[in-house]
Amino acid sequence: MNQAQTIFTIPTYRLRDAPETVEAYDDNFWRNGHSAKIMVFDDSSLANHQKYYPLLEQTRTANELVYVGPREKEEFISFLNRKLRDQKLESLVRNLFRPSYGGNRNFTLIYTLGQYLVSSDDDMRPDALIEASPESLAQNEVCRGKLYGTGESGYVHKSFDLLAAFKEALGKKVSHLPANYVKGELLTDTSMDLETNTTNKFSQENSLILQPGKVSRDSAVSIAQTYRTGTNDIDALDYVEMFLMDENQIDINALNNVYVLVNFRPVVTNKNWRIDCGVAGYDNRLGLPPFFPTRLRFEDYVYRLWIQQPGIAAAHVDAVQRHTKNNYMRNPLAMEVFNEELCSLLKRKIKDTVYQRNDLGIKFRYKGEVTLDDTQEILQKVMAVHARVLDTAEKTKDPERRQTLLHFAENLAKVFYGFEPDFFQQNVSRIVDDVVSQIHASLELWPTLVEICYYQKDKREFPLTRVKNKRIKTGE
Repeated sequence: MNQAQTIFTIPTYRLRDAPETVEAYDDNFWRNGHSAKIMVFDDSSLANHQKYYPLLEQTRTANELVYVGPREKEEFISFLNRKLRDQKLESLVRNLFRPSYGGNRNFTLIYTLGQYLVSSDDDMRPDALIEASPESLAQNEVCRGKLYGTGESGYVHKSFDLLAAFKEALGKKVSHLPANYVKGELLTDTSMDLETNTTNKFSQENSLILQPGKVSRDSAVSIAQTYRTGTNDIDALDYVEMFLMDENQIDINALNNVYVLVNFRPVVTNKNWRIDCGVAGYDNRLGLPPFFPTRLRFEDYVYRLWIQQPGIAAAHVDAVQRHTKNNYMRNPLAMEVFNEELCSLLKRKIKDTVYQRNDLGIKFRYKGEVTLDDTQEILQKVMAVHARVLDTAEKTKDPERRQTLLHFAENLAKVFYGFEPDFFQQNVSRIVDDVVSQIHASLELWPTLVEICYYQKDKREFPLTRVKNKRIKTGE
């Protein structure tokens, strides 16, 4: 391999929105004196590729812009299957790289083998919402944030040198990190269960607390991330809660609050239950585990489990980014609630049965069994929310808000199979069985693919398209 470089990737299934993201990050890199290849990994259909790819060609960037879309991905998958020479594995290869949150990110891992990878989602921006009058953090507090109404004052937009923040941590031994990094075993959140990313109790303010523990000086930072503002880790039921609390809100999909950081500091830990792949960087010089190839939003959970082995550390770097919630091509809120409940179930089951961690993956015993108690627990939780929504609808005076609440309650009941226990249990069992089978197969096949691609990468470039966009000249 040649000397490792830092490559910036934007995984997307909304190619329409990618050009704005490209220009925002390119500007951040250029203004801070960095040069980094920008790669867009597109999960769009061929029809949407043809419709929106010209928008990429209309961008202006100082850095090289590269595109990997449906045609390039199909060519790459064909290459892998030729190398494997086993028809029985073709469906497994396609599953690993299937259009999905995890599948698209697996392309970013393979294409950046031997390099440092920094990745941001298409709805992220390289600036942050920071309180105008920062407060001091408590001794073990590494971050504090609060919700502001979108019309409220008291916070500012602040930009950070993102690549410099990642470069000072990724691949470095803990002993070589800057002196302002604090060290500990793991982080806990005052309002959230980080192991499943579900809210314990909705709160207008939260803190990340560092739990004490010795981090080996020789441990290397394999994964790092910035902090996130805008719409931080707000899960679907939080959106519902915020809507129920705001009597003036009409659109349940519109977020009228933003998450603002009061203060923060960089930290390195042995474990990290808060890995956020939307704003993350990876030391991919020797390869990493695959993301779970799933359409459910827990593709990065593998890293929360994988990181828990000797010699590996995770960092929150000295920078912050901003999430801009976009309802374009998003699932309805009721479906997001369903997906998140399934994710929480899967996270618990997988976490409790992990028995091995290695360089390129993990192994766990869970095979996909779902008990009646499992599904009943979910139903009771969601039915309580459903009852609150109906009660709020009955009491509201605004007919438009009432109609929104009733419509959401109806959708929630439909998505959860009418709250019929047997029907719900049967369908959840089927979905979970499919997801878990795919994950096991992916983890088994991945090391072989990494080996093939690691040695192929320097011989011949993987399929990609260099975007013929306008380049910013030095001095502009």
